[in-house]
Amino acid sequence: MTATPPFALYGSKEPISPVVLSVPHAGRDYPLPLRAALRVPLAGIRGLEDRHADAIALGARECETLFVAERPRAWIDLNRSEQERDPRLDDGARAGGPPLSAKLRSGLGLVPRRVGSSGDIWSRRLSADEVETRIREDHRPYHAAVAAALASARARFGVAVLLDVHSMPPLGDPASAPRLVLGDRFGKSAAARFTGRIEGVARAHGIACAANTPYSGGHILEKHGDPRRGVHAIQLEFDRSLYLDTAFDQPGPGLKAAVQLLRAIIDALADEALPAALAAE
Repeated sequence: MTATPPFALYGSKEPISPVVLSVPHAGRDYPLPLRAALRVPLAGIRGLEDRHADAIALGARECETLFVAERPRAWIDLNRSEQERDPRLDDGARAGGPPLSAKLRSGLGLVPRRVGSSGDIWSRRLSADEVETRIREDHRPYHAAVAAALASARARFGVAVLLDVHSMPPLGDPASAPRLVLGDRFGKSAAARFTGRIEGVARAHGIACAANTPYSGGHILEKHGDPRRGVHAIQLEFDRSLYLDTAFDQPGPGLKAAVQLLRAIIDALADEALPAALAAE
């Protein structure tokens, strides 16, 4: 059991905007049991973080409901399903189950096993009880809270839009590579009219944008996006060089512009949702 709540809530549990924000990978509360089980220095696993992506969301948020995970991705990955348990790490992983996903084979399951050049990060295997406690105390409460907020927004406005905020390493030359990648699971988690508005905002801000490549969205979009029911979910990946310092460690001089970009995206999505919201009143 950990001392702090699994996530921070900003704004009302019952949203007053159709746009709901989520930041699942920026948590920096590293519990003692995690630190005690590491075989690498703590700095070696920070590569799993969407480093300070919460600063973008907190800066851009006005009235919107925002969920920010407190626990780090190394503790449990909220963007993986409960079934993505790694048999090379987790004693509770089911033997003989479905084929392992590419992410799981690479060590990026529900509890990540590896990170970048640091290799395997744990000094021991994790018991089934350890992982199940993390699912019960961290994973399920986050998803339940997000689902409840989206249901409330959908009931109030006739439509709800989840923006799941992440960050990514630079994809190449900043002069030509995308610096914002939006994911909608290739149209499965959001209507094209919403992703089109995001692309328009990116162009207006001079930011090269790509859709679904190389990031199409994970479990959060799969679980919460249901366009046929008026619930849309979109993942945003911000190039870390847009808002961090040159060491990719602390917020840098570009943070203000990244905040303005996200604010413009939120406003555009709320505007796109407005006809449905008016019809629901």
